[in-house]
Amino acid sequence: MELLEQIEDYWTDRAEGYSQVNQEELAGDNRTNWRRELESHFPENRTNETYKILDIGTGPGFFSIILAEAGYSVMAVDYTEAMLEEAKKNAGALAKKITYRQMDAQHLDFADETFDAVVSRNLTWNLEDPAQAYKEWMRVLKKGGVLLNYDANWYHHLFDAEKRAEYEKDREMVTESGLEDHYTCTDIDTMEEIARQVPLSRIGRPQWDQNVLEKLGAEHITVDAEVWKQVWSEVEKVNYHSTPMFGIEAVK
Repeated sequence: MELLEQIEDYWTDRAEGYSQVNQEELAGDNRTNWRRELESHFPENRTNETYKILDIGTGPGFFSIILAEAGYSVMAVDYTEAMLEEAKKNAGALAKKITYRQMDAQHLDFADETFDAVVSRNLTWNLEDPAQAYKEWMRVLKKGGVLLNYDANWYHHLFDAEKRAEYEKDREMVTESGLEDHYTCTDIDTMEEIARQVPLSRIGRPQWDQNVLEKLGAEHITVDAEVWKQVWSEVEKVNYHSTPMFGIEAVK
C-alpha cells in the first residue's frame, strides 16, 4: 500500500475518536485561546467577512469552526472524507458558512494568491513531502498574506533514545495524573509505522521549517517556541510535555 493510502486509512479510522478530542476543545478554554492566538497574527484593519482563510488539514474542523464563528470567510480542506464529515457535524449551523473540499495539502486545487491567510495545525509532520506542501501554501497566499503553522517534533522518540526516555516519562505522568493518554488510546502501532516513513519524524524543527520558508521567499518569518503555553489545555501539557508545540508565522 502506498504511504498516502496508509495515512488516509489511519485517519479515516481515527476520525470519530479525533472528533471527540475536537469537541472537548470546543467546549473548553481552547476555543478562546486558539481564536486569540490566530487573530493576533491577522491585520488589525481587516474586515472579517472578506478576509479569506484556508484551513489546511482541518480534520474534525476545530480551526474552521472558531474562525467561521468569528465571521471570517473560511475554506476547509482535508484529504480524508471521514474527517470532513466529522467537521461538518461539529460545525452544526456554522457549516453553512464554511466551504469544505477534499484535497491533498501537497497539491492544492486553488489559483495563485487566493487567500489572505493559510492556517494549519498538527499536519506538516504527517506529510510525505512537507516542503512541497509549504510551496503550495505559499503559492495560494496573497502577497502580504500570512501563513500560520502549528506543529511539534512528533515521534522523534522513535529515532532518539533521549527523546524516548522523555516520552516514556510523559506516559508515566499521564497515568499518575489519572488522565486519558492521547497516544496509547489510538492505534499506536499503525501510527508509528507511518511515522517511521514520513521525513519530519527525524528532522529537527522548527529550524527546518524556517529554512524551507526562507527558500520559498517569505518576507518575514517568526517562530514562537512557547505557543503551547498559551493554547494547550492542562491535559495536553501533561500528555505532550516532551514535544512542545511551536508556531510559525510566515508573511509572503
